[in-house]
Amino acid sequence: MKYYLLFILSTFLYSSKIDNSFITKYEYGAMLYKNPRGVGCIKCHKNTRKKEVFVKYFDRKNIEKIIIIPPISKLTYKQFSKVLRAKKNSSLIMPTYFLTTDELRSLYFYIKNMK
Repeated sequence: MKYYLLFILSTFLYSSKIDNSFITKYEYGAMLYKNPRGVGCIKCHKNTRKKEVFVKYFDRKNIEKIIIIPPISKLTYKQFSKVLRAKKNSSLIMPTYFLTTDELRSLYFYIKNMK
């Protein structure tokens, strides 16, 4: 009887740590990374661990300008959510996404754990 109860308890504790949802947090984050609301993060942030050159251009004074995409995997959650919740006019390049807190957390989890 003692072993039976130990088995049941250990099974319960193990099963409570398994993600039994239809889609895991990682899979949901991957889906959001590819296409959260029409334009996926992957379009610009191909490699989340390195900065990327988004565009190079010359301004009216013929001075070369370079827009760099930062390595988003190095952001804290606070920085990450602040950028994604910024108002439309806060960034001239980054699109505005209307993501829920759960979506932001899943997306951040995916970026931090990308393989």
